[in-house]
Amino acid sequence: MILDELRTPIVLAPMAGGPSTPELAAAVSEAGGLGFLAAGYLRADALAERIARTRELTAAPFGVNLFAPGAPTAPDRFAPYLEQVGRQFPLGEPKFDDDDWDAKLDRLAADPVPVVSFTFGCPAAAEIQRLHAAGSEVWVTVTSVPEARIAIEAGADVLVAQGAEAGGHRATFVDRPEDDATDPLSVLALLQLLTAAVDRPIVATGGIATGAAIAAALVAGAAAAQLGTAFLRCPEAGTAALHRDALPIETPTMLTRAFSGRRARGLRNQFILDHPDAPVAYPEIHYATSPLRSAARSSGNADAVNLWAGQTHTLATEAPAGQLVRDLSVAAKDALNRTTRAPGVFRA
Repeated sequence: MILDELRTPIVLAPMAGGPSTPELAAAVSEAGGLGFLAAGYLRADALAERIARTRELTAAPFGVNLFAPGAPTAPDRFAPYLEQVGRQFPLGEPKFDDDDWDAKLDRLAADPVPVVSFTFGCPAAAEIQRLHAAGSEVWVTVTSVPEARIAIEAGADVLVAQGAEAGGHRATFVDRPEDDATDPLSVLALLQLLTAAVDRPIVATGGIATGAAIAAALVAGAAAAQLGTAFLRCPEAGTAALHRDALPIETPTMLTRAFSGRRARGLRNQFILDHPDAPVAYPEIHYATSPLRSAARSSGNADAVNLWAGQTHTLATEAPAGQLVRDLSVAAKDALNRTTRAPGVFRA
């Protein structure tokens, strides 16, 4: 189990769409954690190039994250929304694709990496078996106990428990508007439920940005903590300047489908506020809004771009990724050492 081999129980979240780079993944792995490359939105050939580059930078283990494909959405479900948005912003072609799913699996089976993780769903048992046969561990991101049971039945080795605090897209297997009225589980609540219900190692993710929070996740039953937003300001990350500059500002985060057609957490801005009822249509809306997001980044318009971030985004620092891993490790050890004195507070 890769988690047992790490020098520190820190995992880099795979942040697709720009922040994920071979340099960031390699730096985290070199520092003793587990780096991840995001394969989302990449073609198989581009992923292969990033894997090769990461191997040039480190001999330590790292992982690759894939988006599990969904189903196409009928155009009449999202056409009125895009017509409304298109009156103000440039739009691209709404399209469905499977994110080069088969080609990526073929690449990873032929040229395996230590860990392959999945978001937005669980691969079929046969697909997991294929990756196992190639020598890879398989991790599946879950947001509930029922999803965890599906992943275990399919053969997942590790569960990544994503709490509601996490930045970026919710990892739910199915994005249903009717579920919006139900509070999504926080990472601590989800950890407790999973450890009581299933028997698999769990990696906790969502709003974890300090050593004390890593320690808390470990005490609650996690085998490691996965951090994403905490690394967005590192020099190795491919985070856009507009995004980097927004993170230290005390802006609330919100869940929205406005930019991609799938529920995601980002910094509150005018575009999110203007489109509270954006429909479920991923990746169609993602592709349609790509030009407006690109134009907003180029012009410095923070009100018309997706600034994905977790709830603790103001704690992100500009430290190099390796130094950040080392600092977090020391702080987590200190926090865990303090818990050894915790019994003294129980006086009954």
